[in-house]
Amino acid sequence: MDPDQWEKLIEVACVNRPLGGGAKYVFVKQLGGAGDGGRDVEARLVPDLREGQWDLYQGKHYDHALTPTDVFKELAKFFKHLLAKTYPRPRYYYLCAPRGVGNDLHNLMTKPSEFQRRLLDDWKAERTGLKGRSSELTDALRELILKFDFKTIVECQTRDILTWHALDRGAHHELFGIEAARGDDPAAPSDPTAHEQVYVEELIKVYAESSGTPMTLTELMASGDCGDHFQAQRTLFYCAEGLKTFSSELYGEEEFDALLGMVLTGVAPKIKSPRLKTGLERLEAGTSGAEQLAVNDSVLAPRLRPGDLPGTCHHLVNKGKLKWVK
Repeated sequence: MDPDQWEKLIEVACVNRPLGGGAKYVFVKQLGGAGDGGRDVEARLVPDLREGQWDLYQGKHYDHALTPTDVFKELAKFFKHLLAKTYPRPRYYYLCAPRGVGNDLHNLMTKPSEFQRRLLDDWKAERTGLKGRSSELTDALRELILKFDFKTIVECQTRDILTWHALDRGAHHELFGIEAARGDDPAAPSDPTAHEQVYVEELIKVYAESSGTPMTLTELMASGDCGDHFQAQRTLFYCAEGLKTFSSELYGEEEFDALLGMVLTGVAPKIKSPRLKTGLERLEAGTSGAEQLAVNDSVLAPRLRPGDLPGTCHHLVNKGKLKWVK
């Protein structure tokens, strides 16, 4: 990972970072590079850039844990930009490094007044990291540093950055190749939703044809065997709905659509067999045929559950690609 990738990782993590009470940053932008003003990532709590209403993330992609020397030269840049009013004072100044903050810097950061004094002393004495820069430490800059709350300069630990980044399952998989676990499939609500309208109407036709009597949704749900069979089909639909959500988060919805295409190719010959005379026969031929399909070419194959492929038949009906009743 290069420094730019590290900053992008931090940016994505900030977009997903929970701030408590369901809140998140309203604006996050990676600014690393020339002219960033010492801001690798700017994360705002409110739409406008206001004092104390944003956090500054400083990414240092070093091969060692951060030392005071590493940080002092960045803080010198930061305070100069604060004085120049390049941006207002942030709520927190986060140090983000793959190997974290080293012991010397950690100990210094636990004592904010000593941290402040050490920065000023090293800057004035032109110690390592600040050589030849004592003339930059003007009275105005010193006064600003003395008024700054050094408790707001904190470490953002790598494990937290990774945890927040992993909340974007697609980005995490793309960057690290780590496939998130598939969550529980949604349960079918007690009453069909508008999202289910097309395949539910097709199922009503199936049961009406089978019983030889026109049927409404209310009558179907109140009936015995037909009602139980109908709810089982809805469960299959929601199994596939869970797979669709998993696919959308990790690979994009196009992978689920590609799987639907494979299922359609596999079950169409069975459903269109002239030996099948009723919608119920076609429904059962389609769902049982889908269950037996091998869809190894799909990236979703390793995550399939028993109800997924039969459930995709109802998704195909919902898209107008299949019909049970002629």
